[in-house]
Amino acid sequence: MTHPLLLRAAAAALGLALAAVSPLAGAQPAGRVSAQPADYIVAVVNNELVTQVEVAQRVARVRADAQRSGARLPPDDQLRRQVLDALIEERVIVTYARDSGMRVDEPELDRAVANVAAMNKLTVERLQQRLRAEGVDYARFRANLRDQILAERVREREVVSRIRVTDAEVDAALAQRQAKLGASSELNIAQILVTVPEGASADVVAERRERAQAVIQRLRAGEPFERVAREVSEDANREKGGEIGPKPADRLPDLFVEAVAPLAVGGFSAEPLRSGAGWHVLKLLSRSQTSLATITQTRARHILLRPSATVSAEAAGRRLAELREQVVSGQRRFEDLARQFSEDGSAASGGDLGWASPGNFVPEFEEAMGRLPLGGVSAPIVSRFGVHLIQVVERREVPVDPKELREQVRNTLREQKFDPAYADWVAELRARAYIEMREPPQAL
Repeated sequence: MTHPLLLRAAAAALGLALAAVSPLAGAQPAGRVSAQPADYIVAVVNNELVTQVEVAQRVARVRADAQRSGARLPPDDQLRRQVLDALIEERVIVTYARDSGMRVDEPELDRAVANVAAMNKLTVERLQQRLRAEGVDYARFRANLRDQILAERVREREVVSRIRVTDAEVDAALAQRQAKLGASSELNIAQILVTVPEGASADVVAERRERAQAVIQRLRAGEPFERVAREVSEDANREKGGEIGPKPADRLPDLFVEAVAPLAVGGFSAEPLRSGAGWHVLKLLSRSQTSLATITQTRARHILLRPSATVSAEAAGRRLAELREQVVSGQRRFEDLARQFSEDGSAASGGDLGWASPGNFVPEFEEAMGRLPLGGVSAPIVSRFGVHLIQVVERREVPVDPKELREQVRNTLREQKFDPAYADWVAELRARAYIEMREPPQAL
């Protein structure tokens, strides 16, 4: 996976992240399961088979995962139907990927095999021996990994090409983002409060308003707001000249935010403002201007390990946790480990992803990256691409031109549309595929 593919591209990993009881358990390649005693064909998908033994193995893995994580599972019959459905979906995507014309080069496949071995704490040679002991042909094992990589790439190509984002959608998202920034602006307001007792008569309300109006006349005549506040105001901030102190706009009364919105810094309200507490005269002391004109860019590195039928997401996470410890303890450099282990196109450059603006990465990756300090290394992070280890190298504030800003928003909207587009794509593949059920689902 190259850097651009990390931007908005891939889908969930074929269901292959369903963990094995052992990372190598059930390592027989998808669609190439040989018949075993008491085994039988459950489904035929294009030119691939799904067998009862494979369904049972996958169910066992799901149950083992659920037991470790404390997750609740559906009843047995429903679980088996879900597992069979996932296996059929895998076969549909894999067969389409093989027919797509895409290729996986041998060095990339070698690196994937080496990672499977490393995550099982084996050398490649020992991995081959263990596969033979479990009756798995090594050539078929490599072919299975190749299928998985091909399937991911074809998903990236096909699903992203289906997603359309209109200019009107971008305009609406920009307006919403600007409104959110405005709501998070920080305001420092001072007030002079003339209280109105609860249940006061109309005459009392009018008399208190006249007091507040007199305050405004004094301010117009040039008296300092702070001095008038100390003399007149009936709130707790009178000794500070009525200053409330800097607060985010969304933590102030809407009444106050709306009243000071047209004011320049240093200006005060032209008329008294009525609330449940009484009459207010407000002065805007400062306003932090939040704008879409600048952004924070981050330069990060990552190491990516892809879960598969032979390596669970949990196993990949454990392996990355070990690599993280080596970096944090100073034993190894992050970039050296990325070159050695990362299953990503950025591996050759030490996992360097270059400078990235907000919205360039998938949300789970970007959220984890955003929490890291400079030089910080994340815990293993799961995304649609696999499991990542992230290190932040640099950050910078840069101006952003309107065209770049629109593209960032467009990328974010594409991400939001990815899951529905993926579901539609898979549904179309299944509709075109040859799927023959050899037994009714309820008999599983």
